[in-house]
Amino acid sequence: MVAFPATGEEDFVFGKSINRKSIGLKKEKLSHFRFYWHDILSGLKPTSMMIIPPPKNTTTGFGQINMIDNALTLGSKLSSKIVGRAQGFYASASQNDVGLMMVMNFAFIEGKYNGSTFTILGRNPVFEKVREMAVIGGSGLFRFARGYVQASTYSWDYKTGDATVQYDAYVLHY
Repeated sequence: MVAFPATGEEDFVFGKSINRKSIGLKKEKLSHFRFYWHDILSGLKPTSMMIIPPPKNTTTGFGQINMIDNALTLGSKLSSKIVGRAQGFYASASQNDVGLMMVMNFAFIEGKYNGSTFTILGRNPVFEKVREMAVIGGSGLFRFARGYVQASTYSWDYKTGDATVQYDAYVLHY
C-alpha cells in the first residue's frame, strides 16, 4: 500500500530527466521505406470517403475532407503485397490551387514493423511532381520518430478519382 499526502502537490514532480535506456531506447537509426498508397474513391469498397463536401462555389475543392483507410503495398498494383494501412484524413486547404492538408498514420502489418506506426502531417500540393511532408512521431519501433516523406503520383484516374502514390519515407527512429 502506498500513501500520498492529501494535496499531493508537495511531492509531485512535474518533469524530470530519465535515462533513455530505462524505456528501451537504443541507438538512433535512419531507415528508408518505399511503398505505394492506394486512394480508392470508386467501387463497392472505397478506402477514401468524403465526409465534408466542398461548397459549390469553389474551383479547388476548398473545404472538402476525406477520411481514409488506404492500403500500403510493396508494388504499384493494388494486388501487390500489403505492408500496412494509411489511416487518417486529407482536407482541401487551399483556395488558390489543389493543396491538401494530410494527416495520416502509416500503420504497418508486416515483418518486424508489425504493430508499429509513424505519423505524417503536412501540405500536399498534389499537382507538383514531388511533395514533401513531415514525419512527426510514431509508436512501437517508431517511438520518437522524426523525418520526412516524399510523395510522387504514380497514377490517377480522372473519372473515378482513384490514385496510386509512391511514398519514400526517411525516418529517424530507435
